[in-house]
Amino acid sequence: MSILLLSASQGSAQPVPETKLPHFIVPGYETQMESMNDLFARHHNVRTRCALWDAWLPMSVLWPAVGEEHSAQKMREFYRDVFLTRFVDAQGYVTMDQHMGLAHPTGWPFPTWQQAAGAGWHFTHHGDGYARSLGIPVATTQGWKLEGIEEQGLDPMQGLKLKLTQPHAVLTTPECNAHAFAAPFIVLQWNHKRLPLDVVPVLQWTTTEFSEFSTDRQMAITPEIVHVINTLSFSSIPVHKHPQWKGSIKQLRIQWNNPAPIQITVRALHTAVDTRHPITNIMFVNGSIDYFDWTTDVDFLQKNISRMRSAMKYAVQEFSVQQNGCMLVPWVGHNGKQGFDIAADGKKTVYYGQGVGNNYWDLLPFGHKDCLGTIYLFNALNQLSNLEAAIANHPEWKIPSPDQEYSSAQLSKLAQHVKKTSTQLFWNSATKRFVACIDIDGVKHDYGYTFLNLEAIYYGFATDEQAQDILDWVDGKRIVAGDTSQGKEIYHWEFAPRATTKRNIEWYVWPWTGPETIPWGGQVQDGGAVLGFSYHDMMARLKTKGPDDAWQRMQSILSWYDKVHKQGGYREYFSKPGRGTLQGGGTAGGLGIDHEFYESALVPQTMLYGFLGFKPLPEGFAMNPQLPSSWPSLTITGIHVQDHVLSITVKKKTIEIQAEKIGKHPLRIFLPKKTNSPESKTVAKEDSLEVLIFTPENKMAIFSR
Repeated sequence: MSILLLSASQGSAQPVPETKLPHFIVPGYETQMESMNDLFARHHNVRTRCALWDAWLPMSVLWPAVGEEHSAQKMREFYRDVFLTRFVDAQGYVTMDQHMGLAHPTGWPFPTWQQAAGAGWHFTHHGDGYARSLGIPVATTQGWKLEGIEEQGLDPMQGLKLKLTQPHAVLTTPECNAHAFAAPFIVLQWNHKRLPLDVVPVLQWTTTEFSEFSTDRQMAITPEIVHVINTLSFSSIPVHKHPQWKGSIKQLRIQWNNPAPIQITVRALHTAVDTRHPITNIMFVNGSIDYFDWTTDVDFLQKNISRMRSAMKYAVQEFSVQQNGCMLVPWVGHNGKQGFDIAADGKKTVYYGQGVGNNYWDLLPFGHKDCLGTIYLFNALNQLSNLEAAIANHPEWKIPSPDQEYSSAQLSKLAQHVKKTSTQLFWNSATKRFVACIDIDGVKHDYGYTFLNLEAIYYGFATDEQAQDILDWVDGKRIVAGDTSQGKEIYHWEFAPRATTKRNIEWYVWPWTGPETIPWGGQVQDGGAVLGFSYHDMMARLKTKGPDDAWQRMQSILSWYDKVHKQGGYREYFSKPGRGTLQGGGTAGGLGIDHEFYESALVPQTMLYGFLGFKPLPEGFAMNPQLPSSWPSLTITGIHVQDHVLSITVKKKTIEIQAEKIGKHPLRIFLPKKTNSPESKTVAKEDSLEVLIFTPENKMAIFSR
């Protein structure tokens, strides 16, 4: 390949349309690209502070130069703030940062305490739409016992106002009946004025066995368990760690230990399931690295690197990665077992607190030895290893070295240990695909999880042989006995493979006790499908079967998209019987496409990261284009990388780069070694990569081999 770089004032070999959005252009396929550009425009403007999407949305929205200013700056400012302000607790756990809920405040808002037969009192619903939608009543002090406390009324915005008039005031709840296993945390939402730093309130409880309060059954409400989220204080008290937190909990009380009168405001007090997800730390690391790679914002890295390193250290240690070669989740309820049993006569026994979800697929008990979490961890280890190598190569960034055991080399070594161990551990040799997890009893759970297996290929976790087996199964060339969907029926929904290929009516978290009442494909996590994860499908095909196979899949998606929008769009099309049901916007269904399915923004990224082979790097970016054989060229406009905006055209033997905006900083571009330009000057030598150095001063290309 030879390379031509055009300055901003020159013309381009491929005309770039006037637009407020980047465009994808393939001559001869204008109709398909019109659909892709429309899909891109429909889904590109998404963002969220929730960690669940950290590994998918930043990579999708940090590059498109949009609007009159022709920049990705607004999205960059948003995610810069997200990653710098995301709460990390004293132990190193990175909060989920989803909306306020009725579970662990730093975790997922589901399952709620009332779904766990727990206990709770909420003195205000302000800012808590979840409580209102679930019909949780606003509590009063009826049935409460206040000792040395003067009630000063219910504030609809802040909650219960209390004045502790006497030292060592005590607040006691009404009687309740909460199962200890399903309530591993007690959450106190509160604020106070002038409580001395050395004063530590304590929580006490009674049980069926022990009906009197005692210091034998108490835990301190220490400062390190306080989370401040959106100016609200949450104390998540880990009562499950106390040996006497067991059986049926009958009553709670708080001894404030105040030495003098003070003002206290209580928003809520409730039991909580441990709804933390073990992937939040990993997603946070991935998203932060994506931000830095696209922006090379050294100030951001200086401020955030210690948090990123702490997040990785927590994940490695908390989930015993070195010892097991995989992620093993030790948290209460995350044991990988289903939340109910079905007897031969159809009677169900519910196990409150068991089968808590670990990730996006929140109805499924991806617990104990978690395959999907392990795949994400493997990727994060590699990503952080690359970043640490870049930090070591750039002393001018003035970033201290990591602990030796978390150096670039050690992170890479651990990633390879995880891959070697887990590709065998989680592989089902009978079905030739990866299982969801191995539960605490050693049982593997395999319902044909296409998303998990395709992500295993995408992240380079699967071996080459495993990747081929997986795609042969998803393509229907290999039939898995016992599966509900086989052959071409796996792509029944057209835009994506079914999320699962085997009917599942038993392996769920305990609140989801009626899966058999929903038809096959009527629930996203049981035969349904999600549009966004078609990205991993196409990228897995590109890696394993090549660009022609990936393009064939993309054409099927675009054909489906055209059909749907010619008939009124997503909601109108799927309102007709027999076409499937959409989930989102408050409705249940089997297909995830719009509303809260933000990851639909991933699909067009196949053009950039796949066919163009674009990869942002701390020094610039790399390119390894893979064009389908029928494409004469591919142009992508409006690529905002670091402080430059580029339009790139790839042809069979050339790469043309037009600078739509010239930045202030030099940009290094790493190209495949095949590149050759007789006009170039040798300014550096790389063993495995061609390097293009683009400087704003001379606006020209300099090549090295």
